[in-house]
Amino acid sequence: MNKLVAKIEKTTLTLLIIVLLSGVFMLTGCGSGGEQADELVVYSARNERFVNELLDKFTEDTGIEVKALHGADPQQIEEEANNVQADIFISNDLGALGYLDEQGLLQGSEPEGIESIPENFRAENNAFFAISLRSRGFIYNKDMISEEDMPSSGEDLFDSKWADVEGGYAITRGGNGGMIGHVSALRHEWGDDKTSEWIAAIREHAGGIYEGHSDVRRAVGAGEHAFGLVNNYYFHQQLMEPQDNNVGFIYLDQGQDEMGTVANAAGVGLVKGAPHQENAETFLDWLLEEENQAKFVGESLELLINSEYGDKVEYPSEVEPHIVDTDELKIQEMPVKELGNYYQDTTELIEESGLDLELR
Repeated sequence: MNKLVAKIEKTTLTLLIIVLLSGVFMLTGCGSGGEQADELVVYSARNERFVNELLDKFTEDTGIEVKALHGADPQQIEEEANNVQADIFISNDLGALGYLDEQGLLQGSEPEGIESIPENFRAENNAFFAISLRSRGFIYNKDMISEEDMPSSGEDLFDSKWADVEGGYAITRGGNGGMIGHVSALRHEWGDDKTSEWIAAIREHAGGIYEGHSDVRRAVGAGEHAFGLVNNYYFHQQLMEPQDNNVGFIYLDQGQDEMGTVANAAGVGLVKGAPHQENAETFLDWLLEEENQAKFVGESLELLINSEYGDKVEYPSEVEPHIVDTDELKIQEMPVKELGNYYQDTTELIEESGLDLELR
């Protein structure tokens, strides 16, 4: 009998220990030092190769693991508003971030180093801010057309004569993010009527309409078109190709009485209700450090928002001689964050003006 009692007591003690240990495991798994606290969920609309090394560096520097969803768009943030999954949204343009902020889907913060971003490239409450700049312009094939014979203004494309140059010129489909940002900027400058006429003109006169800017720059480099409308870093990408790299670039509207080049920016926003908000704020502080702003620009081949950090960017040797300091560019006098005011209606205007959002 004594042996039976001892056996029962031993079994009871074992079960008690198992229960206590289970409770400890549950607490450590759910507490502030647990697995979830070391995560950051990033939704990115950028090309994966432009952000992967940056996110890997963040993990190396902080120990915070990043779960990245590439190919995301603002609609996903909207759809998940009642069940927030993302902490950070990285966008191809500030227009999308401005739109999300207007919908109440981003939240303000005071990240360390935010003063390094000019005020016209960030929201008033810093719910989003730019991390690299790109400018619109014409990439051209030097074997087909000279710099002197190139158009220098976006407004020049109203003229049908550019359809008659050898190979004509190339544009992207209407739903491309760069095209949407460009048209939004023209709406601000010209109003909707003139902008609609411009869209109709380029739709009619273009020698080729492509899915994206990479397709345009390759076609121009290969001599299929004399020039194409792209963001400047696609010119830099073409310079790095082992062949078909005899190309030049025209920054738009740099004349004294012209509007200045249409500029846009890649940016980052803090999602409202972020599941890992503390880690998200750590990421914003980290991203604003000089070396990390430079790292992002060096990967994307774009231009620095803050020219003072220029000596920290490592551009490839093929690209370095062609990098323009943003302070040297005449840029359209519109706060880039204002693109959010036009974002929602621009796609409708593009399609109504005859340029398909998707290739057919």
